[in-house]
Amino acid sequence: MQTNVSIDLFSEIQKLKKQKNAIILAHYYQEPDIQDAADFIGDSLGLSQQAAKTKADIIVFAGVHFMAETAKILSPQKKVLLPDVNAGCSLADACPADKFAAFKKKYPGHIVITYVNCSAEIKALSDIICTSSNAQKIVETLPKDQKIIFAPDKNLGKYIQQQTGRKMVLWDGSCMVHEIFSLKKIIQLKEKHPSAKFIAHPECETRILELADYIGSTTGLLNYTKKDPAKEFIVATETGIIYQMQKVSPDKTFIPAPPDNSCACNDCPHMKLNTLEKLYTCLRDEKPEIILDNSLIERAVKPIRRMLEISEKLGL
Repeated sequence: MQTNVSIDLFSEIQKLKKQKNAIILAHYYQEPDIQDAADFIGDSLGLSQQAAKTKADIIVFAGVHFMAETAKILSPQKKVLLPDVNAGCSLADACPADKFAAFKKKYPGHIVITYVNCSAEIKALSDIICTSSNAQKIVETLPKDQKIIFAPDKNLGKYIQQQTGRKMVLWDGSCMVHEIFSLKKIIQLKEKHPSAKFIAHPECETRILELADYIGSTTGLLNYTKKDPAKEFIVATETGIIYQMQKVSPDKTFIPAPPDNSCACNDCPHMKLNTLEKLYTCLRDEKPEIILDNSLIERAVKPIRRMLEISEKLGL
């Protein structure tokens, strides 16, 4: 996989990191070369925790825009870089701040729990941020009579409702990657691989989750494949995580769940905008940089810190 150019880039990135006291945080959905170059690979919760505690002067966030914004909110004194400024998120885009503010006004007395996959402006309108790793536990910490708005992912919200028995007001948003898995093709794949375990991310639609042997966050899916004795897994989430699954369990087979189109697997086009070359030039030139207004940071950091405090208290 690694060409001579790639090897040179790995070396140059390492040199730049030392010179600039920089750290590279990468999401599991990034391409394998970026994962190999990263100092920390994780899901949204793990990356948020790393961004909050790093001693680096520069954070290069190999992920999408809302993730880099979160790092900036948690470490406003640090320079936060994003390899491709156009790496957005269909779920975050589905929840504009002005429309959400109007939606929120319709439900006075509701606590707003917002999935981390949203803009800084939406975080500033929230009471608690959550990730797919901790959403259920965060909801369960609230009194049973507490009214809740959950945004922006309706599929994750539905799953949390089923798990907790709590009725929540859901914003109508979804992730393009997790919404286009083909039920028919997955059933066919399960018939072709009868011994395979089917595992899925809770952002998937309910009809997909009903087939799953295990439902969990990206990290949860990875840990399940480490521990479960099965030798084959059909994986319903963005395909980037399969690289780590293969590294950790080289004796096992991982099959990407097919989407409802002509593709064999389901990649996030936004995540895949980042490349090793862009990572290198980003670190070299120290741009594109994430810049946020201080007042926005002050409002957005409160619900994120509340999530981190709850997660720490619960040992997540």
